[in-house]
Amino acid sequence: MLLAIDIGNTNLTFGLFDGKKIRHKFRLTTSLPRTSDEFGVQIMEQLSHQDVSSDDVEDVIICSVVPKIMYSLTSGIKKYVKCDPMIVGQGTKSGIRIATTNPMEMGSDRVVDAVGAYFLYGGPVIVIDYGTATTYDLVSEDGALVAGVTAPGIRISAKALWSNAAKLPEIEIVKPKSILAKTTITSMQAGLVYGTIGQTEYIIDQFKKQSGYSGLKVVATGGLGRIISESTEKIDVYDDELTLKGMRLIYERTMRES
Repeated sequence: MLLAIDIGNTNLTFGLFDGKKIRHKFRLTTSLPRTSDEFGVQIMEQLSHQDVSSDDVEDVIICSVVPKIMYSLTSGIKKYVKCDPMIVGQGTKSGIRIATTNPMEMGSDRVVDAVGAYFLYGGPVIVIDYGTATTYDLVSEDGALVAGVTAPGIRISAKALWSNAAKLPEIEIVKPKSILAKTTITSMQAGLVYGTIGQTEYIIDQFKKQSGYSGLKVVATGGLGRIISESTEKIDVYDDELTLKGMRLIYERTMRES
């Protein structure tokens, strides 16, 4: 089995692959400090719930945008899972060519999402990840990541509202029934959700117009991506496991070419 770990700014998402299928998923909060033993014990507890032992885990692959937790996490994996994890980064054989001005700036999470979208759904493709930041990346028909847009994520925008405006409350991020909001809470929800829908549709339209690519697919992922994808016809596929699947594809390619 392969254990894939996506380390984002908000959560660590773990996916246990049995072949090409995810057998089990679980999450931990990124911001909570943990020792290597705490990481190791929590991972082993989750595996034991699935009747999986460390001997069943053949390899571990990690994609991270949070460097400060990597030492404790990798140490815990080595100690408890008995694996030396593969880290997605510069030099990783992803199958995607980074064709932006400075490829070194491209985050590994965006590369992994591009791999998943391109090899699972084909290109050219726009990949949208509704995470801590909302990212839009354009992958050409021949598998080159050629452009990207980065915007504040929905939760970041929500936190900015209630943190910087004294009379605005902390709210749940849901789509209100109507954009014609009649309360403070629904007006905030409408601004956040309908605003993101509008942003999404505009950026997709501009990507299609300015790239000149025909037949562009749009694939979305990320925790709040389902709300947006269900509210617009411009997103073709919502896949909440896209990042984990992208890591599996990178792992398989690396094993084939090693």
